[in-house]
Amino acid sequence: MGLHDRFRGAVWKFGSSVPFLLLLLPGVSRGAGYSQVAGLVDLRSTFSDGDYSVETLAKMAKDNGFRLVFINDHDREALQYGLPPLRNVFGKRAEMRSINREGAARYLAAIAKARKDLPGMLIIPGSECAPFYYWTGSYFGRDLTAHDPERRILTIGMDRPEDYRDLPVLQNSPDLALPALLLAVLAFGLSIPLLRRRSGYRPTGLLLLALAPCALLVADADPLRKSPFDQYHGPRGIAPYQLLVDYVGARGGLTFWNYPETRSGVRRLGPIRVDTPPYPEVLEETKNYTGFAAIYGDNITATDPGNVWDRVLNEYCQGRRARPVWGIATADYHGPADGRLGDFPTVFLVRERTAAGVLEAMREGRMYAEGAAYPRFVSLDEFSVSGVSGGPAAVSGESVRLKGRARVRIRLSEKAASGTAATVRLIRGGKVIRTFRGELPLDIDYTDELPVRGATYYRMDMTGPARIISNPIFVAGARPR
Repeated sequence: MGLHDRFRGAVWKFGSSVPFLLLLLPGVSRGAGYSQVAGLVDLRSTFSDGDYSVETLAKMAKDNGFRLVFINDHDREALQYGLPPLRNVFGKRAEMRSINREGAARYLAAIAKARKDLPGMLIIPGSECAPFYYWTGSYFGRDLTAHDPERRILTIGMDRPEDYRDLPVLQNSPDLALPALLLAVLAFGLSIPLLRRRSGYRPTGLLLLALAPCALLVADADPLRKSPFDQYHGPRGIAPYQLLVDYVGARGGLTFWNYPETRSGVRRLGPIRVDTPPYPEVLEETKNYTGFAAIYGDNITATDPGNVWDRVLNEYCQGRRARPVWGIATADYHGPADGRLGDFPTVFLVRERTAAGVLEAMREGRMYAEGAAYPRFVSLDEFSVSGVSGGPAAVSGESVRLKGRARVRIRLSEKAASGTAATVRLIRGGKVIRTFRGELPLDIDYTDELPVRGATYYRMDMTGPARIISNPIFVAGARPR
């Protein structure tokens, strides 16, 4: 993840034995007429640190049975350290390929072209942001450390170049140091002979002499910068991240905290150190983001019953949070070194199989996250909550008002096999209320022993041939008369 070294292998070739329709889940009849669409979130192309072009990634996903991909290239991937007093002029900037370095308009045009060349494929643009970092130590003391450069947030659904160009991210502006230095040297060099001539040339020489330091001061002020923060004055708490969340939300986009418990964020990187320890606490500290990576290629505890995810969901039920927090699976896929394209699908319950339909489901939490060993795949065919005596049923991301006890239905099946053992936990308000064990396909019809009073939620997870985490279904007891 992030800046860590990646081993590059040969181009991954897909065998003809992979079932073409394996992950094209059939339409499942729901109370609201939803069907399932499996997609891959957090794929990187050659616009940043990925091995394949946007179109090649989409073709590979299509060959593996997917019709939905999210491209999340880095929007700006740079570290800069400067020496006082002109830190933005005298120093070093290390920058990798990114959306804004290569051109946001080119990035979106490549996605538009891939959509045109691959009819039927849904390709949704986005980015991966690291809004802020700060330095401690000294370059000359060999203890220079960049803190939190890999606290990542995925943005999804923004479709205008300016949305990316104006992201409030450190170094999201042109590097003016070299042009300023050249201008300063040129102005100083021209001023000397003019000052040596007769008095008629001296005013021009003085103006040029004054221009040299002015050019350096303007470059150091970084007038084109998009973030109000800098990397030289220590931590700024959650403010830089909340600023990004609010910026994306104001432009109709979605935000997801990515791999919040990464284990690869503390290491040496050439002459410096990077220090990004796990950061699950941000799920509680930030507001109004869409969700987080609940399953990815690392261990995660935030989804354990009663842990940070349940705490923020309970905050929502208690009216202390304006919107719920949803879980997705993120692939963090750059190329063959990251495993198989298809190990971490997110499955959406959509009204229509369009980009707009997927984004609506993502915004509303109608989806579940899965960690599988492609091409194996377990389908959560049903997860619903209704009243014991019938009435409307709600699915993930929805709410239902009940009188009395709740009836929970869970149906799971494995597309490529059967008879595999699985364990399912039903979680209510952050506590496991029942554990089910059996072989797939598994059909659970459970009536909660306790009547619903107040507002709470149900969610489920499964371990076995794959790992599944559902999004919550919110329930409330009937209003008193």
